[in-house]
Amino acid sequence: MQNLILASSSPRRKELLENLRLSFAISSSDVDESFEPHLSPEEVVKELASRKARVVFKENPEAFVIGADTIVVANGQILGKPANEAEAISMLRKLSGTKHEVYTGVAIISSESSTQFYEKTEVWFWELTDEEINFYAQSGEPLDKAGAYGIQGLGSMLVKKINGDYFAVVGLPVARTVRELKRLGYPLPY
Repeated sequence: MQNLILASSSPRRKELLENLRLSFAISSSDVDESFEPHLSPEEVVKELASRKARVVFKENPEAFVIGADTIVVANGQILGKPANEAEAISMLRKLSGTKHEVYTGVAIISSESSTQFYEKTEVWFWELTDEEINFYAQSGEPLDKAGAYGIQGLGSMLVKKINGDYFAVVGLPVARTVRELKRLGYPLPY
């Protein structure tokens, strides 16, 4: 069986791949996550996912490497991970009572082939009270998540509805990733 490596330290992406009963290693890549302001959200997530995958692939040229990146876009503004609690509160206020988009880009690289793709999911938040926002921000959960929330955790109380791939919002569109791995020749057990 060929090696499969997840180029991410995200515990959520790790859990999603584990749910697929795939054997894989983790090798996080510390890459520059800045991007040109003229790029579209689709281009941003594909570029950042590719950077992560390329760094790990250079060290593991025999493997299939998966890189991923997620951003939140609200009113045309890209929201990354908040630097602190105050920034998390500001982001949550922007998202309160509105619809936003979550983009997750994936890059898969092997010695034989590679691909990039993204999934876009629309997410609607309930109108949030200051108490809800402050409680959630103080939980610490928003600090390592794009847009200052995690749909799979305590942040689930913020979400009114979604249109698209739930797992892309968590951080990895698993069904599409499996199909792309298969298309690229990775020997899946199913």
